[in-house]
Amino acid sequence: MMALMVHLRTVAHLRGKGDRIAKVTFRGLSFYSRVAENCEEVAHFNETFRWPIASRLDGNEMLEIQVYNYSKVFSNRSVGTFCMVLQKVAEEGHLELTDTLIDDNNTSIKTSVTIEIRYQPMDGTVGVWSDGEFLDVPDDRDGMFAFETDSLLSGRSHGSGTSPGRTLQGSIPTFRKAGKGVFSAMKLGKMKSSKDDHKRGDEPAVLDMDDLDRRAIHLAGTLDPDTISLASVTAVTTNVSNKRSKPDIKMEPGSGRPVDYQISITVIEARQLIGLNMDPVVCVEIGDDKKYTSMKESTNCPYYNEYFVFDFHVPPDVMFDKIIKLSVIHSKNLLRSGTLVGTFKMDVGTVYFQPEHQFYHKWAILSDPDDITAGCKGYVKCDIAVVGKGDNIKTPHKANETDEDDVEGNLLLPEGIPAERQWARFYVKIYRAEGLPKMNTSIMANVKKAFIGENRDLVDPYVQVQFAGQKGKTSVQKSSYEPIWNEQVVFTELFPPLCKRLKIQIRDSDKVNDVAIGTHFIDLRKISNDGDKGFLPTMGPAWVNMYGSTRQYTLMDEHQDLNDGLGEGVSFRARLLISVAVEILDTTSPEIISSTDVQVETVSNISESATGKIEEFFLFGSFLEATMIDRKIGDKTISFEITIGNYGNQIDGVSKPSSVKKKKKDAENEEEESELIHNSSEDEADEGGDMVSVSSTPLMRPVITDRNYFHLPYFEKKPCVYIKSWWQDQRRRLYNSNMMDKIADKLEEGLNDVQEVIKTEKAFPERRLRGVLEELSVGCSRFVTLANKDVNQAGRTKLDRERLKSCMREMDSMGQQAKQIRTQVKKNTVRDKLKLAQNFLQKLRFLADEPQHSTPDVFIWMMCNNKRIAYARIPSKDILYSIVDEETGKDCGKVKAVFLKLPGKKGFGPAGWTVQAKLELYLWLGLNKQRKDFLSGLPNGFEEIKAANMGPSLQSVPPVSLVYNMKQVFQLRAHMYQARSLFAADSSGLSDPFARVFFSTHSQVTEVLSETLCPTWDQLLVFDDVELFGEASELRDDPPIIVVEIFDQDTVGKAEFIGRTFAKPTIKMCDEHYGPPRFPPQLEYYQVYRGNCTAGELLAAFELLQIGQGGRVELPPLEGPTDSEHGPILPVPLGIRPILSRYRIEVLFWGLRDLKRINLAQVDRPRVDIECAGRGVQSALIQNYKKNPNFSTLVKWFEVDLPENELLHPPLNIRVVDCRAFGRYILVGSHAVTSLRRFIYSAPDKTSNNWATAAKLMNGYMVLANGGSQPCSSPSISSRTFSRPAGDIIVNLDAEPLARKMDTVVKLDAMSDAVVKVDMTEEEIDKEKKKKKKKKKGGVEEEEETDESVLDWWSKYFASIETLKETLRAQEAAQAEAEEREDLEIAAEAADIKPDDLLLKGSKNKEKSKDKKSSKDKKKSQAGDGAEKRPVKARVDELMVYNKELESEYGNFEDWLHTFNLYRGKAGDDDEHALDDDRIVGRFKGSLCMYKLPLSEEITREAGFDPNMGMFQSIPHNDPINVLVRVYVVRATDLHPADINGKADPYVVIKLGKSEVKDKENYISKQLNPVFGKSFDIEATFPMESMLTVSVYDWDLVGTDDLIGETKIDLENRFYSKYRATCGISSNYSLHGYNVWRDPLKPSQILAKLCKDGKIDGPHYGPGGKVKVASRIFLGPTEIEDENGLKKQTEEHLALSVLNHWEEIPRVGCKLIPEHVETRPLLNPDKPGIEQGRIEMWVDMFAMDMPAPGPAIDIAPRKPKRYELRVIIWNTDEVILEDDDYFTGEKSSDIFVRGWLKGQQEDKQDTDVHYHSLTGEGNFNWRFVYPFDYLMAEEKIVISKKESMFSWDETEYKIPPRLTMQVWDADHFSADDFLGAIELDLNRFPRGAKTAKQCSLDMIRNEQELPTISIFKQKRVKGWWPFVARDENDEMELTGKVEAELHLVTAEEAEKSPVGLGRNEPDPLEKPNRPDTSLMWFLTPLKSIRYFIWHNYRWLILKALGLMLLLLMLGLFLYSVPGYLVKKMLGA
Repeated sequence: MMALMVHLRTVAHLRGKGDRIAKVTFRGLSFYSRVAENCEEVAHFNETFRWPIASRLDGNEMLEIQVYNYSKVFSNRSVGTFCMVLQKVAEEGHLELTDTLIDDNNTSIKTSVTIEIRYQPMDGTVGVWSDGEFLDVPDDRDGMFAFETDSLLSGRSHGSGTSPGRTLQGSIPTFRKAGKGVFSAMKLGKMKSSKDDHKRGDEPAVLDMDDLDRRAIHLAGTLDPDTISLASVTAVTTNVSNKRSKPDIKMEPGSGRPVDYQISITVIEARQLIGLNMDPVVCVEIGDDKKYTSMKESTNCPYYNEYFVFDFHVPPDVMFDKIIKLSVIHSKNLLRSGTLVGTFKMDVGTVYFQPEHQFYHKWAILSDPDDITAGCKGYVKCDIAVVGKGDNIKTPHKANETDEDDVEGNLLLPEGIPAERQWARFYVKIYRAEGLPKMNTSIMANVKKAFIGENRDLVDPYVQVQFAGQKGKTSVQKSSYEPIWNEQVVFTELFPPLCKRLKIQIRDSDKVNDVAIGTHFIDLRKISNDGDKGFLPTMGPAWVNMYGSTRQYTLMDEHQDLNDGLGEGVSFRARLLISVAVEILDTTSPEIISSTDVQVETVSNISESATGKIEEFFLFGSFLEATMIDRKIGDKTISFEITIGNYGNQIDGVSKPSSVKKKKKDAENEEEESELIHNSSEDEADEGGDMVSVSSTPLMRPVITDRNYFHLPYFEKKPCVYIKSWWQDQRRRLYNSNMMDKIADKLEEGLNDVQEVIKTEKAFPERRLRGVLEELSVGCSRFVTLANKDVNQAGRTKLDRERLKSCMREMDSMGQQAKQIRTQVKKNTVRDKLKLAQNFLQKLRFLADEPQHSTPDVFIWMMCNNKRIAYARIPSKDILYSIVDEETGKDCGKVKAVFLKLPGKKGFGPAGWTVQAKLELYLWLGLNKQRKDFLSGLPNGFEEIKAANMGPSLQSVPPVSLVYNMKQVFQLRAHMYQARSLFAADSSGLSDPFARVFFSTHSQVTEVLSETLCPTWDQLLVFDDVELFGEASELRDDPPIIVVEIFDQDTVGKAEFIGRTFAKPTIKMCDEHYGPPRFPPQLEYYQVYRGNCTAGELLAAFELLQIGQGGRVELPPLEGPTDSEHGPILPVPLGIRPILSRYRIEVLFWGLRDLKRINLAQVDRPRVDIECAGRGVQSALIQNYKKNPNFSTLVKWFEVDLPENELLHPPLNIRVVDCRAFGRYILVGSHAVTSLRRFIYSAPDKTSNNWATAAKLMNGYMVLANGGSQPCSSPSISSRTFSRPAGDIIVNLDAEPLARKMDTVVKLDAMSDAVVKVDMTEEEIDKEKKKKKKKKKGGVEEEEETDESVLDWWSKYFASIETLKETLRAQEAAQAEAEEREDLEIAAEAADIKPDDLLLKGSKNKEKSKDKKSSKDKKKSQAGDGAEKRPVKARVDELMVYNKELESEYGNFEDWLHTFNLYRGKAGDDDEHALDDDRIVGRFKGSLCMYKLPLSEEITREAGFDPNMGMFQSIPHNDPINVLVRVYVVRATDLHPADINGKADPYVVIKLGKSEVKDKENYISKQLNPVFGKSFDIEATFPMESMLTVSVYDWDLVGTDDLIGETKIDLENRFYSKYRATCGISSNYSLHGYNVWRDPLKPSQILAKLCKDGKIDGPHYGPGGKVKVASRIFLGPTEIEDENGLKKQTEEHLALSVLNHWEEIPRVGCKLIPEHVETRPLLNPDKPGIEQGRIEMWVDMFAMDMPAPGPAIDIAPRKPKRYELRVIIWNTDEVILEDDDYFTGEKSSDIFVRGWLKGQQEDKQDTDVHYHSLTGEGNFNWRFVYPFDYLMAEEKIVISKKESMFSWDETEYKIPPRLTMQVWDADHFSADDFLGAIELDLNRFPRGAKTAKQCSLDMIRNEQELPTISIFKQKRVKGWWPFVARDENDEMELTGKVEAELHLVTAEEAEKSPVGLGRNEPDPLEKPNRPDTSLMWFLTPLKSIRYFIWHNYRWLILKALGLMLLLLMLGLFLYSVPGYLVKKMLGA
């Protein structure tokens, strides 16, 4: 470990007298010296600074020392600077010198500095500094330092790097001899785990303060607002030295608790299913639940669009391991189960960890589990979403999306998994197990022993492995605690698998039921790496340890769940030797087994050494304190037991550790072994002395601490335990993991600091972040050097080697990235970079988790009566010793506060939150041979007591107890100021809290404050005579922690636990001065926890003061109790309590809403009481809540003294009471406003006038941060709206400077970012131009022009949805572009830009921002072009579609009226308090405003200032007002199915106050995505009826209708909001048509009213289409067309252009709500937090005293248009020939063609048969006619039909228009044979080929590339198309060609010119000209035979005839030859 040390001795020849301070800087890291006070000529510093460094000292590096005159009040003045190059130091390692300083002008001055520098280069070991290097170092007691990074080296951090502007507690460096603790900056209220080696000596404290100016204020002791820090959540208290480690504050185990989950799966369609003419059904299976879609007939591309929902209530781990299985089954019906086509499997976890927890519109690849050689069996398109409580899923907007036909590009696979997955074998080898517990009662065994005389092991184990939904089991080994299996379980699965975890379970085989003994999960991500240099999953052979319930056998084990792997195991169960390997299969090889069933095979044994060398380990523990022992245990005696594995377990350890055999080579007999287990010793001569393990402390009776807790009276005698155990030495694994954990801990701590700095808005978070990243990169490089050791150690597995490689790679690259990111941390990028750093943290934690175990964890049990009561589990890696500091466990050789908890489920809920016992425990685990230092971490000052029976005790025997002879006496002062946001523990919704403070064995309580969640106790608790054992100096650095528990006092019974927090006190030794900077201590916030949930915050300070010889007199004095009425309660003293100033709080009382009954009585006369810091105000009484729930007096105020520091402001309590008769009051509900910050009034800055914000936008892509939040106002600017965040003006920056005249005419520049324009005029010109263009071209384009009369509201809606999608796409693109650019910048910055190039860089940045702008323009212009290309789209006026509720866009409409929920009743203890909604008993509407007094005059002097209204000027009156509410419901999507058939019959119900509109008769049958298209008018009176509920119910024929989901809208807030949410403002003004103006007020009237209300000048309409409002000028057109097409002048367009840009008006401007549709989630109270669907709607409101609005817009769903498709099948060609001829064996086919429109299979039509085609040619001239209803906008056919004969009514389906044509071979006696098919999507299908020759398979294969046509545009098309089918190898093959003509006519046209089916009248087709053979041959057999035989075989026949003649002649010749010969011879 290299280090540079600088000893600063003196600074001499100073001028004048004063305080001096020095700052020493090396490698960018500065330390401050202490302040040398009142020195004249010479300042003696005598301080040492040490920098641990990771890389060698370079000769060119600089050391800089700056000397300042220090001032408490003003900023420090620099005296001079000394710089030196460290070349000589680097060479020689040591240097002393005196040299002069130079001043700011680089001239030398007299003042000189004397220093000594030492450099220790790397020498392989950890540097231990020898004593006496600097002998003249005095004990320095109040030095000061500041620094930016924590330290330069991870793992060496000294405590907390406090952030800038933090309090300076504990900033006192001390120097001691080496070997003692080092300490550093201490930060109260933060617990940092210390990672210091206790061997390192002189090291100063380090404190981070960035600028000296701020330090002055602190030292002056005044309270700066910056000094309070919120102790952040994870860091709990500081940890200063190396003797203690950080306790964990979260008590409850996280997993194992059941949670609600909902999995929704939509099966949309399937494609390319393998098989001919099938009837497919999709089965969706999750775990054991199965659901089926309906069956689609004879198609292999079925369209389902069916939605399934599965609800679960299980723990997360169980949920995520469940398998989702999609399988397609062919022709399943009631009788047969059908044949499986293919399946797809994925676990739920994979889906849950996707972005948005879902896959949307993705294709799942099906594979056949029985035949792995087969390849893909088809695709199923589906959506899968997994929702837990509180997750909300953003569904991509469902409009008429064009089908994602690109199957390959949209596969259902997580990112980074290849599309082509291969089959692989997963081998899980199970070798043997050890240490199993007994699983049967011993009674039977004893009986057996009596009869048979054999002693059996009481367990029959086997191993079960589960993976990807399959299970495999090994054989059962009867009666064996140490079974040996040597078997492997083989799974065949696709690789990479979509299942994360492999579950391995040892089970006990039993005749009745098998139970789990222990479970282990293997996460495949941890044992493989998918990178380029990655490796396949591999593991072991390695031992895995299994934990579960306690080992004693009971028939009903209450903790059985623990053995199944749920929750944290509370005891060691067994260890199992396994290995995992994966082999990718080559599916082409012939000998492969093609099924995927699990196989079990035997494997050979492995050698002993394969898992590592057996070593002897030594575990030592010492109990320094046992307090907070739960009272229930009573006064029985207690002991503590420590176990590791089965070693040390005295009650139920039974089974023998096999390692004994290895330990003693010569021991043959069993007896000796069992002796060892029972702790009777053997001769361990090699150890030099006998050593018996002592695993439990002596029994001791507890003594009472207070009403709730006991403690054990250990005092100075601390009991110890020690255990020897034998394990395979696999420490290397744990070492690497420890190093990464430490880097991660440091990183986490640093990031929390940064977040803290950001949260409390301190200065310079970026500096702290840079420091954190610097540290990370140094830590990473250190890891790489250290991890690469003992590589060839025994027992290293393949995973060890691969993991090491990949960890080193990852850590290396992480270090590089951290360095790089560090250079880019700027003030404005802190948050982004923080996110990146958090990713690093996750990655580190993931890497640090070691999948292969070695040593088991250590358990500490509290025993009482030989029963196990409570436990703590400590991972062995945390206490493992190593000689290298970074590798040591974080708690090894440290004192740790350990809290014991109840085992298993008992630990859940309130029982688990009470501490069972708190131990101060010291643990050390290491190899026995490294044992010599095992005591070195203990607090000093003890003597060892050895066991008495040892005889002459040898040195090596560990002590059985320690006796401390040094003790210190302290007084603890706990300043308990206040708590806030506590948990509501009483039924009133409040608590009666008091706090109990525990320190050591003492405890005290504060007083009880009744009925509050925010108690201000303001109480000082004094603990006198606290005795702590150990050396004073050590205690000073490292005091024990203080535990504070907050309870709720109940009148009867025990006080109820609210929460707990920890703290560390600031310590003053008796020789220290009580004064700044450390004393008095500052108040600090501590997070209070209840289980894992936060339950409030505590504001307190703690100090621990040593009582010296003089007794208590010397302590700082305490003021007496000031409050006489409170009795002897001491208040928090003045220096600590915050400084108060006078504030006025004004309260706006508006009204109360929705008050529920209290104790069955209705609330009638409520009143609101507001209270803050003991002062308050009451509202007027509401006389009759029913009649008018608003208050008569609107504004009241009160004055109160509050702390100046905003962070310390107490909460403000709102309580509502009901005034009953006889002066009784009943509390209705209460609300605590925890942070008043948002209500603090700050005077408006008159000068800025909103222009200032313009500049902000120009730095780069920050523009995009507000992405889609900006509604598109008009199509003319739609191409750029995505870059316009709300409320910011974008000024045209082309040439003019920013400061421009306030009278602005903003230029109309076509593409600039920055114009306020409504260029209707230009658009009209465009229109004209286009029309002309179209006429010129004529023909085709003409059709594209949309006709105004065709457009309706839906055209507008669909166009808007398109825009929404485009906007989202553009945003993504722009974001990606910005990121890309940033990467380039990173590269540029990494390339060495020095600070002095900053100027240069500034200008570069400017250029960059210009570039950005121009490229953005390019982007936009492209978007613009896109819009131009689709002329239809450019024409339609649009509205704004919000894909969320309007409230979330506009801050809940709480712009001036806030809603406070009133709570009553006990808070629920569910996760994240999700049940709080049930506690809401009403809402208070009002607002607050607070400001410091006195207020500046100018506000109150303004014209029209009403003093009664205070700050709430110009607020409307709250008298009742009548309103017409018009609710438009467009449609609902993704409803939760409510019926058994997986559908619902939804209808809408609207409730407002008493009125309710039910639209029951118009329910929509069997739809989960119904289009309602309705508007409802309701009259209402605000405030009585202001909560609108829109619900969707499911209609049922019998029984009541069920609620599917509902959404609630607070109309009142909308009505009064300045965003004007009454009626959306459309983008264009027109008097007629689909875009008619809806508001009764015209734009000009609205504008006039807004100007009057806002007191702004205008509007002034000028000539030439200009309007001026408040010094802004807007342009727009001035003409309008009425219905008759006449043009007239109007100012409305101008007024509207102002309204659309109202946010640009200074002071009063804000975004007015545009014409819109909002999407609201539907929720069901029975399933809180889980969306049940979404509803798209909007609400208009019109005050009744205004002119009446026009009729509602018609948004009725479009009626589908009736069409008729006429298909003429002319001919076929090249159809494959199927049949063989009986007589001739010739191939032929009897061809016919069948066709249907998808979804109308019943209406399928066939041609006649063309018999006996010999060439595949067929002639038909046959016409099919298909009438259908079609929705043009959605491109869907609408079909209404009954689902089954039992259906009550018809169901409407929407399906894509697809025409299917098939070619068949007709058979008389058997089923017809299917030959091929083609499916044409009528919207986009390939143009037919001109001739049969040109028609080929490519028309189908390359469908994407070929131009497509739509029959709806072309109307008539003729051509040749191919028929295809799939052959055995699943390849497409051409099976024929068809010539067809498609003709589309509308229903009207069809009536005018009707046609007949087939070849019938009217308009008959002529008969086809078919060759003769097609006549049936058995009618004219001769003809046919002639034709066949002669035609084909004539040559053969002729040849045969010739041959026969020849043969005949030969025969005759032979026959007649003998006769002739005889005749001749005889001469006849």
